[in-house]
Amino acid sequence: MYVTAVMANSTFQLIEDCNATNRALYKFYAAIMIVIFILALPLNASVLHLFIVKLKFWKSNTNNVFLFNLVLADILLLICLPIKAHNFIQGERRSGNEVVCKGMLFMLFLNRGASIAFLTVTSVDRYFNVVHPGRKNFLRALKKSPLISILIWLLLLPLTIPTMLKNFDCCNSHKNGDPKDDTLIKDVVDSMREAVFFTQIVIPFVILVYCTVHIVKRLRMKTVGNTTKLRRAVFLVTSVMVVFSFCFLPCTIARMVLLIARVEEWPEYRQDKAAVAFDGLMVLSYMDCLLDPLVYCFCSTKFKSLYLTNYFPCLVKDTAIPPDSSTGNTQNCTRTNVI
Repeated sequence: MYVTAVMANSTFQLIEDCNATNRALYKFYAAIMIVIFILALPLNASVLHLFIVKLKFWKSNTNNVFLFNLVLADILLLICLPIKAHNFIQGERRSGNEVVCKGMLFMLFLNRGASIAFLTVTSVDRYFNVVHPGRKNFLRALKKSPLISILIWLLLLPLTIPTMLKNFDCCNSHKNGDPKDDTLIKDVVDSMREAVFFTQIVIPFVILVYCTVHIVKRLRMKTVGNTTKLRRAVFLVTSVMVVFSFCFLPCTIARMVLLIARVEEWPEYRQDKAAVAFDGLMVLSYMDCLLDPLVYCFCSTKFKSLYLTNYFPCLVKDTAIPPDSSTGNTQNCTRTNVI
């Protein structure tokens, strides 16, 4: 009994100190993050170059302003991955340096929130263009300028405040740790932090489901005329839904299970398993940086053609460029067809 108590206490101490109880598994997590970083950094850098040099997104009448901010958020998120991978290799769930730890929390929360926000805004904009094509909306008025993008970044900044008040990168929330630390202020901070985590994912997911259902319904109602734009809209919102569901919903469910484990005071070894599962599914959420380029392709035929022409010319042949079916633009351009 004494040995069991000592082992439980030891495991609990490891959880509190943010040390990985399964170092081999955390090294595997680190390897996944390194692979994501190696693949996603050049991919997103090339997309960023295309938006700035070729598409000149600030002059665009399409979703390119939103997509530029999406790729910018992905690149900023990628910067955190080598540091996170280094911590995991060292058997730590977070950096022992207070400044680095809080900086990482700030970057991860801000840029993941921005990525989710711009994915959602892109789908909402496509929803208005397809379901309510003749109705004026604030997105259509502001998407030609950086105003709405700046507003989104500014609104996300206050949401990172709860993450900076107290370290929680090791899942230390609600009745986890010394009972003497369970004060009203700590409970309020913990609740705010968890509210930010869940609302960043749940609310956008509900919006995406709504947009997807209505765009698909609109496509089914279309009996005459050109349905290319509608089909592309369906592909877009469906791809966003797939990316969102694959990357963000699993870690949300894991976080919910972990909170239940904390509040109901499950045995420490079960709490540790829940924390390890949550860490792993958070690593899965970083796959978003690799999957977002699919959204760019579904958003614009012109983007896809330009990307292949500039970076993979061996895969294309030169003909006349199609108008961008995502915008209905009919001006003449150069076409690139995939071989």
